[in-house]
Formats: sequence, C-alpha cells, structure tokens
Amino acid sequence: MKKLITIIGPTAIGKTALSIKLAHYFNTENISCDSRQFFKEMTIGTAVPSREELALATHHFIQNKSIFDPYTVGDFEKEALQKLESLFQKNNFAILVGGSGLYVDAILRGFDYFPEVESSIRTTIQNNYEKQGIAYLQTQLKESDLSYYNFLEKTNPQTLQNPQRLMRFVEVSLGTGQPYSSFLGQEKKQRNFSSIIIGLEAERSILYHRINERVDNMIRAGLVEEAKNVYEFKNLNALQTVGYRELFDYFDGKISLEIAIEEIKKNTRRFAKRQMTWFKRTENVQWFDYQRDIAEIVNYIKKSLTQKNEQPFS
Repeated sequence: MKKLITIIGPTAIGKTALSIKLAHYFNTENISCDSRQFFKEMTIGTAVPSREELALATHHFIQNKSIFDPYTVGDFEKEALQKLESLFQKNNFAILVGGSGLYVDAILRGFDYFPEVESSIRTTIQNNYEKQGIAYLQTQLKESDLSYYNFLEKTNPQTLQNPQRLMRFVEVSLGTGQPYSSFLGQEKKQRNFSSIIIGLEAERSILYHRINERVDNMIRAGLVEEAKNVYEFKNLNALQTVGYRELFDYFDGKISLEIAIEEIKKNTRRFAKRQMTWFKRTENVQWFDYQRDIAEIVNYIKKSLTQKNEQPFS
C-alpha cells in the first residue's frame, strides 16, 4: 500500500501550503514537479518556496539543477522515481506537488518513449533555425507531421512559437523518418504505487487577483535584479519562461518596465488557464476550493483508502 498523494492546480493557487500540511499529517516528504523551480539561478520569478516553508517540510527537486545543465522530463521521471522508492521504504505515503502537467504525468503514468536521434541531426536543425528563424521549424513540422501541427495550432498555439519544443518535434521526425506524434499515447508504464490526486481551484477572478498580487510581490522582492543577473544567458532553454522573457524585452529596450510587469501578469494568467485545461483532462481528480479546510481533504484521502479496503494509517 504505497500511496502518492498528488497535488495539482494552477500557479498561485496554494499548492505548496497544502503540501506542507499534508506532509506533516502523513509524516512524509514532498517531491516538487514544478519544472520552473528546478534551477538554482531562478528563485523569485519561479515562486520557489520560502526558507520558512522549506524548513517546515523536506522538499526534493527544488533548485537542484543549474540553468546550464541539460535536463529533460525523462531525466526527472528517472530521478523522481528513484527518490520515491527511497521514501516508500520509510513511509507508505509521499507527496507530489506542482503545476507542470507533463512532469506530473511522467510520474503517474510514465513518459512516452522516443528513439535516440543522431546529434548531427539536431545540430543541423539548430544551425538552420539560427539562420532562418522559427518559420523554418514550423515549416519542417508541417511537412513531417501535419496532423500534429494542426493539433497544436488548435489546442496550444503557444507551442508553435517555442523553438526548443519545435526543434525536438522536428529532430524526432527527421531522425526516425516517422511523425513525432506517432510516438505519443503509448501504453503507460506500471507503477509500484497508486495515486490519490487532489486538485485545487478557485473562481477565475480570484485566481487572477492572486496572480497579479504575486507578480507585484515578486517585483518588490527583486525580480528585476534577478532577471538582470541571468540576462546574458537569455537564450538558454531554462530561461524561456514567464517572468524572465518579459524583463529581457525590457532590458533590450523593446518595452518599458511598466509594460513588462503587465505582460508578466497577463502571460501568467494565460499560463494558469493552460494549466487548468491540462489538469481538467486528468482522470480521477478530486477538486477542492483553494480555501477548503485541510481536515476535509484529509478525510477524503482516508475515505479513498477505506473504499479500497486499505488500512488508512497509524
């Protein structure tokens, strides 16, 4: 009876606070699956848990990598499963918390397998992108996997503006001779634990207010200076994220600081909307209002165990 209590929901909804309370209740530890919080050079802009919060419960995969380290969702899946195996030797429960849907899925169901592609292919694609721009990548994806291009255009058009993602799609298609999408939706891997998935949500107006307030707090805490410290590395994949891109445009003289801040708020709200779209497709989620009392959530977890004829916990 190994149980992974998984907490999902949009940014700024209160996932960290809930995870700490549940970690205390079950006397266990937290695994973060927020892909923006892996990097030690990014603290304010990724809303890394505060020192006080980190002291309240043991957290793993928080600022454990550098922006200069190549790190994929497949790497995370492997390392996080190893950590879970270690945690489950001490406790029947562990907590998974974060807003990166792809990383959550990698732990719960496994990541789709993609064949190895020769490095020379990626180098060629990278060189062509640097010469011709993102239009080259978009054209290559259209030609190699039109159905997936059309799918992204309808469901997630922002991805078609992400050169790192596009290069991955194109390299797999060109390197294997098969459409990238042909490797998606494979049979998922078996896990030696089961999951109880808790979702946090709020009315849109409330969530957007929390997001705007968080961005203002980030600016007061020194986000501009933090972004300036990594500005020279702005082309790194890890820095292609909300809160930094907008400030890089400010440093480049493209927009004012006031507009950059408003863009951060707007893009974070859009990000939260995409998160909810992803998570609402997740099966077997019990959704709670973000202000719901912790006791009700614990009771739901206990009831879930009882319904499956499992011993709750001591």
